[in-house]
Amino acid sequence: MACGTCATGKDGQPKGCKNNGTCGTDSCNKLTVFDWLANMSLPDGIEPFNWVEVRFKNGRKQYYKNTENLTLSIGDVVATQAEYGHDVGMVTLTGELVRVQMKRKKLSEDDPEAFKIYRKASQKDINIWSDARDREEPMKVKARQFAIDLKLQMKISDIEFQGDASKATFYYTAEDRVDFRELIKLFAKEFKTRIEMRQVGFRQEASRLGGIGSCGRELCCSTWLTDFRSVSTSAARYQQLSLNPLKLAGQCGKLKCCLNYELDTYLDALKDFPKTEIKLQTEKGVAVCQKTDIFKGHMWYAYEGEWMNWHKITTDQANEIIALNKQKKKVTSLEEYASDLIENTKTEFENVVGQDSLTRFDSPKHKNKRKNKRSNKRRRKPQSKKNNAK
Repeated sequence: MACGTCATGKDGQPKGCKNNGTCGTDSCNKLTVFDWLANMSLPDGIEPFNWVEVRFKNGRKQYYKNTENLTLSIGDVVATQAEYGHDVGMVTLTGELVRVQMKRKKLSEDDPEAFKIYRKASQKDINIWSDARDREEPMKVKARQFAIDLKLQMKISDIEFQGDASKATFYYTAEDRVDFRELIKLFAKEFKTRIEMRQVGFRQEASRLGGIGSCGRELCCSTWLTDFRSVSTSAARYQQLSLNPLKLAGQCGKLKCCLNYELDTYLDALKDFPKTEIKLQTEKGVAVCQKTDIFKGHMWYAYEGEWMNWHKITTDQANEIIALNKQKKKVTSLEEYASDLIENTKTEFENVVGQDSLTRFDSPKHKNKRKNKRSNKRRRKPQSKKNNAK
């Protein structure tokens, strides 16, 4: 099944995508792995790895054994074994990289119950598969209406047909457990096919449907992110982000996955910082931490009772004062440390546009010579009258 801008041949095989794989259909390169070993030959005595990676609708991937030793390449549409009947998908990876991916996902190569590839998909297989995919959207509208009529607290997000159109998988999200036994009876009676209900999380739903994030780019979960790690509000606290739910939540309504991207770097940087709960003991008074700057390595302290006056010191100075306090010694005051950090607040701006003037496109103002001559004559006339009067 291809989008409107994907080029397909007479045999139904995908040839290329004009959207560079961003339309998210089966003939595009969404969530694919670049085969950097494709042009390399194997050493002598090593047989080719007979497993392939096959992708189905919305990035769902599975690994199948090529027992028939078919000559497969990336982009081939194949008929694969399923629990009942067969499924149709597209080959996305072959060769030794499949071994690496299976090892990363802890899948055994010697699994006796592993599914296998039957054949390359024929035109009949592709036609049945394409017709089944065309039925998914109208079915989803009816299925949602059935769930509303039964007053079930669930949302049917997507429907996926098996390649031979013998089974339809309904993906849904729900906050609590849902009793959908009556709903399955209505589905089987209306759609005349085997029904499977599968609950997914809100992050998985966003990855299947896709969308645009607040950064202006496609969602990470629908383009390259394959595993979903738990995200907590402590990740935002370590990065000193405001705990605003509207800014921290993604399209799925959960905390953004990108909060974990730089978390390890922040945690490594915070190892050099003393704990903010530790108070500094000085002869002038007790100082409490008010703010930290992770990038510059600065900390701001204020004396108890003088909360409006903050004193900026470095992390090394703070650790030095804490070490002296452990020896039951007190420094005179924080001012003697903060005086070393007085910076020049003068900001120098650079010409980032270039040597040209910013007003080079403005129309020049032409001076009116006639007006200047008239004004000069008017100034001269009163002087001549005074001379005549004399």
